Amino acid sequence: MAKVRRLTPQHPRMFRARVVRAERVSPSMQRVTVTGDSLSEFPWAGYDHWFRLFFPLPRQRRLRLPEFTGSQWWQPYLAIPEHERPHCANYSVADFRRQSAELDIDFVVHRGPGGEIEGRAAIWACHAVPGDALALLDQGILFDCPRDASEVTIVADETGLPATASILRSLPAATVGRLIQEVPTPGDRRTLDAPAGVAVSWVVRQDGTAVPGAAALRELRRLTSAAATGYAFVVGESALATEGRRHLHRAGLPKDRITFSGFWKHEKVQAAA
Repeated sequence: MAKVRRLTPQHPRMFRARVVRAERVSPSMQRVTVTGDSLSEFPWAGYDHWFRLFFPLPRQRRLRLPEFTGSQWWQPYLAIPEHERPHCANYSVADFRRQSAELDIDFVVHRGPGGEIEGRAAIWACHAVPGDALALLDQGILFDCPRDASEVTIVADETGLPATASILRSLPAATVGRLIQEVPTPGDRRTLDAPAGVAVSWVVRQDGTAVPGAAALRELRRLTSAAATGYAFVVGESALATEGRRHLHRAGLPKDRITFSGFWKHEKVQAAA
């Protein structure tokens, strides 16, 4: 992840919310729409605005949240007894409608060998019903493009799609550059509201056993030179983020003009002896 988060709030606010509706928007993406009494005050800044999502585990009777001041929420969170501690995960705002105080959260639906849904967040999202409680802790944005950037390069796997879609909507109309977006299936592609000068390349994984992000990284490596005055944003599986940054730097882009973040890490399966 980029070392400096100049756009992270010093005093992040916690917003309690509840589920309004949940729907499958593509083969690999579940959307949960939430609202709350104070959610119209969420300081949405566009781009890849993200938050910490808290939701109760199945055994929990109520949503207990950490009490804290400033930005020091982690230790108070860990201090909550395990049987009362909610699950916490990081997500980007897929869309926000201030007038109706509605916020969309897109969850990637990962499946195991038998087709079962994997991951606490995905399981929660796929079973969410109106009225379910949750909370969002505002964390600001990571996308930090210099004003003098001559071009923008954005690379992500499916976990970064909510962020990249929002970034494209937020970019100035005169922006030029490219998006390399990897998705699991052809049905996960969607219409993106990108500036006319930003080329969108969809990379669909053909092999269901392939490591997510590897195909996007191969596509990025086709870019053999990068303008020193450009800016890059590379997110998703850990190897995509770190290797993508390394390649872009070798191609000519200064490290301080690359934002990268490993949203998750693929666990290698050891072959049986």
